[in-house]
Amino acid sequence: MKKPELLVPASSLEVLKIAVIFGADAVYIGGEAFGLRAKAKNFTKTEMKEGIAFAHEHGVKVYVTVNILAHNQDLEGAKEYLGELGELGPDGLIIADPGIFMLAKEICPQIERHISTQANNTNYETFLFWYKLGAKRVVTARELSLEEIRQIREHIPEDMEIETFVHGAMCISYSGRCLLSNYLVGRDANRGACTHPCRWKYSIVEETRPGEYMPVFENERGTYIFNSKDLCMIDHMDDLLHVGVDSLKIEGRMKTALYVATVARTYRKAIDDYFESPEKYRKNLSWYQEQISNCTYRQFTTGFFYGKPDENAQIYDNNTYVKEYTYLGFVESVTEDGMAQITQRNKFSVGEVIEVMKPDGENQKVTVRRILDENRQEVESAPHPQQKLFVDADVTFQPYDILRRQEETA
Repeated sequence: MKKPELLVPASSLEVLKIAVIFGADAVYIGGEAFGLRAKAKNFTKTEMKEGIAFAHEHGVKVYVTVNILAHNQDLEGAKEYLGELGELGPDGLIIADPGIFMLAKEICPQIERHISTQANNTNYETFLFWYKLGAKRVVTARELSLEEIRQIREHIPEDMEIETFVHGAMCISYSGRCLLSNYLVGRDANRGACTHPCRWKYSIVEETRPGEYMPVFENERGTYIFNSKDLCMIDHMDDLLHVGVDSLKIEGRMKTALYVATVARTYRKAIDDYFESPEKYRKNLSWYQEQISNCTYRQFTTGFFYGKPDENAQIYDNNTYVKEYTYLGFVESVTEDGMAQITQRNKFSVGEVIEVMKPDGENQKVTVRRILDENRQEVESAPHPQQKLFVDADVTFQPYDILRRQEETA
C-alpha cells in the first residue's frame, strides 16, 4: 500500500502557502481564466510563478486547472494560456475538454495532463482511453463507490494514477455537469461561473395562479430540495487507503485560509497516523472529527462511496454553513520582540481569548495582550478588514500560524 498524495485547493497565493505549510503534498490552483472557479480570487501569472516556486522549495507539487468546457471563442485564448503555463512549469494540468487536452499535449507536452472529474470518468475503459492519449492521471467521477474504484485500479496500468475527492462540497448534477446556472441567470457553470442555484430555496407556481407561491415540501422537512451535505471521509481511512487511489483530493478553491489549514492539517495527520499504525489512527478518530468540525461545513455525508446515498445525504431545511470558528489572520512574520504581524480578516480586541493554530496539530488558547496598528500605535481593536496589525500574546508565534476565534454559538 502506497501512501497517497494529499491534494489541497488554493484560491490565492496566501492560501497556497498555508496549504503547503499545513501538510499538502500537492495543491491545485486556477489562473484568471479557463478554470471552473471564476469567482475565486485565482492567480495572476506573477502570483502563479511565486506560488510554484514556493511549493517546489517545500517539496510540494502544483497542478493548474484548465477545466472549462470550451466554446470556439475560447480556443485562441486557451492556446496562449497553455503557452504561458509551459513557461511557468507547474507539475500538472487538470483538463476536462478533449480539445483543450489535445492543445495541451501539443503546446506544453512536458507537463502532466490530468483528467478532471468534469469529464465523467465512471469506468476503467474511460481511464484506458485517456491513458492511451497520454493522460497521467484521471479524477474519478464523484458518483463512484469504493468498490468501483477498486475495480478500475485492477484494470488500468500500474503507472496510471487515480485521484478521488474525499472532502468538500458535493454537486447535485452528474460530476458537476450542470446547466441550472446558465439557464436561470446566464452564467455557465461549465465555464467557471456557477451561481450555485442548487442551494437556493424553491417554490411552486401553478400556471393559472401567477404570483401565488406554494412551498415545496419533501417529507415535510423543508424546501431546499437540491442542497447536498458536504463529503467527509476522515472516518474511513481503513477503506479509502486500500482501493488503490493515488491522490486524495479536497474540494474548496473558494475557501478561506482557515478552512484549508484545518482540512489539510486534519487529513495530513490522519494519513500519517494510519501509515504509522492503523491502531493509532483509530485511537485518534475523535480528534480528527473534532478538528474537521472546526471549519465551515454543511453537515457531512460519505457521498457515493458506500453505494447510492440515501435521503439523509440532503439538507432540506436550510442552505447555511455550520460555522464554529472565525478566521482572524495568519502570522506573516514575527518581530524581534515576538509580536505577530498579520493582515486582519475579522475584528478582534485586546483582552479577547483567541486560538493560535499550529501546523503540527496543536491549538493554543491565548489572551490578546496588545494590538499595535501599522504605525506601531496601541489600539484596543481594529475594525477595518485588511488592516496591518502587530499582535502580542503569551505564545511563541511562528510564520504561518493561524489566528482564529471560537464562536459562542458553537
